[in-house]
Amino acid sequence: MQERSLSLMQMAKISSALYDYQLNKKLFYVSILTFLTIGGVTTSFGMLGDIIIAEPNAYIAFAGKRVIEQTLNKTVTSS
Repeated sequence: MQERSLSLMQMAKISSALYDYQLNKKLFYVSILTFLTIGGVTTSFGMLGDIIIAEPNAYIAFAGKRVIEQTLNKTVTSS
């Protein structure tokens, strides 16, 4: 739980710095998402990109497999 809290605090700091770079320094952020990019913070960083590139059939989710399965009461399989 503490690691998640730290991750969320870091996400706020990095998101703010990224916004500053994009707005004031006119830089763009390219996100490259690989297979199995899961977790709220990790995926959120990926979605901040101006250009988002993902592998074909990449599994991208804001929640892990266990959380999805418990929520939907179904088994999640990746193709």
